[in-house]
Amino acid sequence: MQPSSSTPPAPVARRLRLGVLFGGRSGEHEVSLMSAESILAALDHDRYEIVPIGIARDGRWLFGGDPLELLRRGGPIPAGAPLWPRPEDLAGLDVIFPVLHGTFGEDGTVQGFLDLTGIPYVGCGVLASALAMDKAVSKQLFAAIGLPLTPWLVVYRHEWERQPGPILARIEGQLDYPLFIKPANLGSSVGITKARDRADLQAGLDEAALYDRKMIVEQAVPHAREIEVSVLGNEEPVVSIPGEIVPSNEFYDYAAKYLDGASIERIPAPITAEQTAQVQDMALRAFCAVDASGLSRVDFLLDDESGRVYINELNTIPGFTSISMYPKLWEASGMPYGQLLDRLIELALERHHQRSRNRTSYAPPRG
Repeated sequence: MQPSSSTPPAPVARRLRLGVLFGGRSGEHEVSLMSAESILAALDHDRYEIVPIGIARDGRWLFGGDPLELLRRGGPIPAGAPLWPRPEDLAGLDVIFPVLHGTFGEDGTVQGFLDLTGIPYVGCGVLASALAMDKAVSKQLFAAIGLPLTPWLVVYRHEWERQPGPILARIEGQLDYPLFIKPANLGSSVGITKARDRADLQAGLDEAALYDRKMIVEQAVPHAREIEVSVLGNEEPVVSIPGEIVPSNEFYDYAAKYLDGASIERIPAPITAEQTAQVQDMALRAFCAVDASGLSRVDFLLDDESGRVYINELNTIPGFTSISMYPKLWEASGMPYGQLLDRLIELALERHHQRSRNRTSYAPPRG
């Protein structure tokens, strides 16, 4: 099911005061700034009074002025910038659009804080954010509902540092090369490497351990093609047409995503009608399994020889840069970038309204 592009956004009586939150304490800090730049440029100033809010690398919050430019140029953070917002800093905001990728932003931490403030916000809540960010936990959940996964296992940093030999032997005893090594709680391909032998595996674990205490080692899908589907909605989510990424490098690493500009996007993905229906159905099942809301991008790996499809991961705050697949897939499905932003803000307000209906006190019946 796809949304109609002919339905105009609902009229508003006044401009909504919209906070756009970006930066953060994450290895994906720069990606967040790129996403925020695109969103800020595309928002309708007739509909929104836009309030940019930055979070520096050390966690300090930036209000007023141009925090995006300050973080982009790496200038000194103003003295007195708080580590925690004061009530007056957020006063008057109608809704917040978090554009925080990775840890301390996409993992449920900021979502929990925003729940405490009572301010509506775009995207998934605490549970879905935390589940999707942890690749190990989300894989366990996907397996439980019958979604196909490539063979994988977890390695903890303390195990790797204490007993590297037994860890290498365990991995090689359970999985076949080539392998991918990833931090369990990060995205944008930060810290991901491919291993063809033991030396590569050791270097990859060292690299991933820089970013997380928990690491994922996955058996590579042969003849892999990367297929992505965008999901939009709350109780009745809809899916975009699938797209395919043909990376400029051997796999879709950070440089291929954001730096060299040479990766190829195929929209719609050149796959069969049956495969299209399969990835769309799997995307919806994954979205509902983590109790997602607002938006997510679900990534798959297609073995081009066998035709088998494997779920890779679900991203609750996918990239929103000018070259990001999430908005491009919706544009190809009939929803332009600006209209997509409007719809996400509407969904945030809808979700907040539903949550506000919950009772927060209980009076036991008498007698």
